[in-house]
Amino acid sequence: MRLYHWLAMWLALALLLAGCASGAPTAQAMVTVQIEVDGQQISVELPAGSSVQQALDQAEVTLGELDRVEPAPYEVLAEDGEIKVTRIYEEFEIEQVVIPFEQQLQPSEFLLEGTQQPLQLGENGLKEITYRVVYEDGVEVSRTEIKVVVVKEAVPQIMLVGVQSSFTPRSIPGRLVYLSDGNAWVMEGSTASRTPIVTTGDLDGRVFSLSDDGEWLLFTRRSEDAETINTLWAVNLRQPEVLYDLQVQNVIHFADWLPGSTSRVAFSTVEPREAAPGWQANNDLRVAVFSVNGWVDPTPEVLVETNSGGVYGWWGINYLFGATADNILYAGPDQIGFVDVENGTLLSWQQIIPLETYGDWAWVPGVAWSEDGNIVYLVRHAPPPGSTAPEESQNFNLTAVPLSGGSPVDLVSQVGMFAYPLLSPASESATGGLRYQVAYLQAIFPEQSETSRYRLMLIDRDGSNRRALFPPPEAPGIEPRQAWGAWSPDVLPESGGRGLVVLYQGNLWLVDSLSGEAFQITGEGRISRVDWK
Repeated sequence: MRLYHWLAMWLALALLLAGCASGAPTAQAMVTVQIEVDGQQISVELPAGSSVQQALDQAEVTLGELDRVEPAPYEVLAEDGEIKVTRIYEEFEIEQVVIPFEQQLQPSEFLLEGTQQPLQLGENGLKEITYRVVYEDGVEVSRTEIKVVVVKEAVPQIMLVGVQSSFTPRSIPGRLVYLSDGNAWVMEGSTASRTPIVTTGDLDGRVFSLSDDGEWLLFTRRSEDAETINTLWAVNLRQPEVLYDLQVQNVIHFADWLPGSTSRVAFSTVEPREAAPGWQANNDLRVAVFSVNGWVDPTPEVLVETNSGGVYGWWGINYLFGATADNILYAGPDQIGFVDVENGTLLSWQQIIPLETYGDWAWVPGVAWSEDGNIVYLVRHAPPPGSTAPEESQNFNLTAVPLSGGSPVDLVSQVGMFAYPLLSPASESATGGLRYQVAYLQAIFPEQSETSRYRLMLIDRDGSNRRALFPPPEAPGIEPRQAWGAWSPDVLPESGGRGLVVLYQGNLWLVDSLSGEAFQITGEGRISRVDWK
């Protein structure tokens, strides 16, 4: 019995040892990987199932931020294979490129037809272009432009080109100044007698006004500072080589000489904005004082502090002097009134229905003030018929409003929003009162007066004797603008009637208010402002 137990014990032990021998581990499978990197081949051996990244680590290959690996680092290596590492890096290169200047041709009636003369020499500009250049294993694979900086702007070459002038010279009284291609010119005595006054080429036309005696010109120039819209300057027509910087910036709506003065200038300013229309109006009114020796008062007198300006005040209000510096009218999108100079406040006088333009601009009524200060002429926004909202009305009337307290009188209905009345110099009538005429622009299509062209009309001070002056019915109408023309300071020597100079298709036309005749007096086609004193 004991023998049986011993045999069983030895059998169990033999079976146990046999089982342990059959469970012993076998040798683990290995894979060989060839790594192509930096122009060489590196061979590594590692267990099957390892990742690409483990192979790179074993080969002591460090990846850069932009390097590319094929297969991807996270993929598993199950068999022999290859790994390719592409070295990628980037560089930034700056290239200087010349900006060729442009040639601009400016017609001139002072040169023979077909001849040319340089007005401004051209000069190339310079810009720097920054490129992102990407290399793969030392070979450029892409070049991308990421930034352009203009180091120096190109200066255009301006050539005067002679054109044939077929316009008969006309005798004119006073001095007529005009703005052409950013330069100021003056005619004196005859339309054929022209002299350059300011030739900087940067007048922007926001302000362009002669003093009452015709000796000084007030004007604005575009600023080279990106954060400044323009600057205000003055020049004596007898000494055009000296320009006076009035140290005033950002004038959009108003600047003018104080009545009778050649050293005091009133102005209103804006604050530049990136959003349309490009400014926020201050609606202020200040006075700058300067002298012929170049001195400018550093602290302009404040007549009206910065204010909201009422409805649509962000656009800005206009100012207008009466016969004296104490008589100042203002016009805004929703009201017309007077400046209380003593208290520095705006006193509303006539409420205006503000026009809903549905745009980034505001309509401001055109106004004119009689020399005796008794009547204000304005373009009144009239209520519409029917159920149309008043702010959307397309009715605009030329209205005379007596300051004595009488009721406003609509002299002409449906003139259009850009009628801009302009009063002739006054003379004494047979009854002892003042006699003058009112010129204004009449919309050809009054119901679409925002986009319509206009015709020059003339009426007597009471609205009588209405007649069309210019252009003739068969010709295109006038593109309306606030400063569309000017009255002659005296009668025309050749007819005895008052003259009107009108901006039409980029040129000046002289219209005789007595005969109705019109004469083209310039041909360059680039004129944008005019004044006559």
